[in-house]
Amino acid sequence: MEKEKTNIFDRIWNFFASVKLTIVILIILALSSIIGTILPQQAAYDKNIEFLAGFSGVEGAPTVYNLLIKLDFFDMYHSWWFIVLLVLFSVNLIICSLERFPKTLRFVNTPLKPLEEKVLKTLPVKKELNVRASLNTAKDEVLNSFSASGYTVFSATGGEETGGNYVQLYSQKGKFSRFGLYIVHLSILLILIGAIMGARLGFSGYLNLPEGEASDVAYTSGGKTIPLGFTVKCNWYNTEYYSGIDTPQDFRSELVVIDGGREVIKKVIEVNNPLTYKGITFYQSSYGVIPDAVGKFMLKLIPKNGEEKTIELKIGESFTIPGTNIMGTIVKFSPALTRDPQTGALATYSDSLVNPAVAIEFDETGKGKFTGWILKRYPETGIMPDGNRIIFTDYWGVEYTGLQVAKDPGKWLIYFAFAVMTIGLYVAFFMSHKKIWITVAPETSGGKSFVRITAGGSAGKNKLSLDRELEKILSKASHTIEGGAKNE
Repeated sequence: MEKEKTNIFDRIWNFFASVKLTIVILIILALSSIIGTILPQQAAYDKNIEFLAGFSGVEGAPTVYNLLIKLDFFDMYHSWWFIVLLVLFSVNLIICSLERFPKTLRFVNTPLKPLEEKVLKTLPVKKELNVRASLNTAKDEVLNSFSASGYTVFSATGGEETGGNYVQLYSQKGKFSRFGLYIVHLSILLILIGAIMGARLGFSGYLNLPEGEASDVAYTSGGKTIPLGFTVKCNWYNTEYYSGIDTPQDFRSELVVIDGGREVIKKVIEVNNPLTYKGITFYQSSYGVIPDAVGKFMLKLIPKNGEEKTIELKIGESFTIPGTNIMGTIVKFSPALTRDPQTGALATYSDSLVNPAVAIEFDETGKGKFTGWILKRYPETGIMPDGNRIIFTDYWGVEYTGLQVAKDPGKWLIYFAFAVMTIGLYVAFFMSHKKIWITVAPETSGGKSFVRITAGGSAGKNKLSLDRELEKILSKASHTIEGGAKNE
């Protein structure tokens, strides 16, 4: 009787080699992921309290919040216990693979041997064919057809009942497909390592960066600073809207990275087109207006006769259109100008820069004063009666660009792991270990001689494919033999 394993190493090994442990860990990870999907991750305190109040009431929300925050459920994927689960799953996966790999390796390395005919007839896939030809002719044609299907064919002779003159051809293909499962295991392990690297060495934060301002830190949802190791500056921010409506079509920012006192990168970012520097990626995620900010009006002056000029002014400041004696003064600003359809009066309908407009008072010598509104989204409103044009290009310095800032050093490992997993899944599900034996033996019946071809095979999966392949091999050999017999 085998001696019972009692040492602690064996007990630990058996514990981690258990499939039951795999199932338990997967269930816990699945439940945790569901909770992490439901609970807002890295959200502000007020948002979390408002969310929990819907389940536990306003009075009970702070108590539930304190319990969940101690368990790191609001930053679950960076929590110590989630990392421990990933490590446990990784160890379990490694030991399960090591436990079963030697058996698979021995199976793959075991050379294929001839089979007795009575064993061959018990195989799950079998075919039989009688042909009128010599033994050598039949053997050669079966061998050619067998080899043409991509097999490296071996042969053996034997058979006491036929005087030792039957031939068996045999081969196998796809034996390494049995390693497909281990390739998938490797890819899962790489994904887990990448996830752990991202959780422990990376971060996720945000940065609301006003136009013209710079920062060398980002912030977590809890308000903690994250040093970047360099400075990022926002040159400008701009929102583009669909024509005629206030729905944003695109929003972009021009960011500059300053490292070591010099500008190293300048890039206009937008949704799905971020900026990455030293492994830190800045995504365009939001925007907004800075409360009580005083910006600069960017105007492009295009005189009817004269050179184009771009100017920057604040409210109350004046300018002169080049080549004319027309002076303009900025007197009013509206972030969202509209006209009341009933009264016809102009009004502001939003605090956001949805439809920004500037009112300019014009004064031309000898012709008096008049005031006109120029809308940023509608450049035609800047065409003056005398043909001069003023284009309101921007109200700069009053908006901020909302950036999602993330560093994930394990990202590329995860991408590589998914490529490895694709290969592993293809090998595991679409490739099969096929083994084929074909016996070619002379027979006599009713005074007539012929050759009996008996084929059999087994496959790790997709036996229907093996059946079709055997049919193809025998059919091709049969047609060739029959064609040769007719020629004779």
